[in-house]
Amino acid sequence: MAEDNSRHCALVLRTVESGAAAVQSPVAASWCRSALRYGLLPDDRPFVERLDESALRAVREAAGGLPDLAQATLDALFASVGRSGACLLLANGDGIVLDMRTTEAERETFAVHGLAPGANWSEMREGTNGIGTSLIEQRPVTILRDEHFACRNTGVSCMAAPIFDPDGHVIAALNVSSARADLGDTALLVAALVQDAARAIERDMFCQRFGAARIMLAPAERQGGGPALLAVDRDDLVIGATRAARRQLGFEAGTPLPPRPIGDLLGEPQVQGFEDGERAVLRQALARAGGNVSAAARLLGIGRATFYRRMERAGLGG
Repeated sequence: MAEDNSRHCALVLRTVESGAAAVQSPVAASWCRSALRYGLLPDDRPFVERLDESALRAVREAAGGLPDLAQATLDALFASVGRSGACLLLANGDGIVLDMRTTEAERETFAVHGLAPGANWSEMREGTNGIGTSLIEQRPVTILRDEHFACRNTGVSCMAAPIFDPDGHVIAALNVSSARADLGDTALLVAALVQDAARAIERDMFCQRFGAARIMLAPAERQGGGPALLAVDRDDLVIGATRAARRQLGFEAGTPLPPRPIGDLLGEPQVQGFEDGERAVLRQALARAGGNVSAAARLLGIGRATFYRRMERAGLGG
């Protein structure tokens, strides 16, 4: 074990000293950040930093409703990966583990690796790792055993994905870790499940934020990147957009979203004036009433004769 750690430490330091390595590999780029930006060494500090119960409660409270909202998704994901000897973690935007799923038989094994509630897995503290690196790079990452920066973390593989709030800020990360040495192609499947779960949490947060609005799917110009959802109010104004939708429509993540007509954003013809607006209202009322003019007039709170006059003015016939 000591010899393996020595070899890993030497490899990391050689990579950091090579100026070209960071350009060629995302893992090497993270190793360089870990050493040069954060001043870490691959063989320093034998244990992962962990908050006490009081501090962890405060961090969980600061996370708002995220841990509760994510429960169903975490349970479903763990049902898919838990039997393979995996550990599921939800961390906040600082890399602090808020919630954990694993079997009782595996709990102590993962605790030895620092995979436990309250553990700080930010890249600034632990160097290259699933949670911390996905938060820094704001993208899904898979960090296999000896791709970790710290020697003490090379006993696990981590598949992680960031979670973005309805404004496009990265606020959390979802991670599945495995201590199996023979993970192989299973890592690809687990990584895909983690990404799907992270997107499900993003979707649930967005729908919760804009519960009174109509939720629409933005045109899919590219695959990946999370759910491209728009929140549209009763006046057909877009009042919310997920990070993926903002990227597709040219809005910067994290900035206030000025209300815009949905038709303008999607390039579709919409109501242009009062006449068009009145025509649309009349047609919608007729549709709701199954073509019955009297019932449609009652829906709008006007008389039957008035409805007929407005139909004629709008060119809808008699």
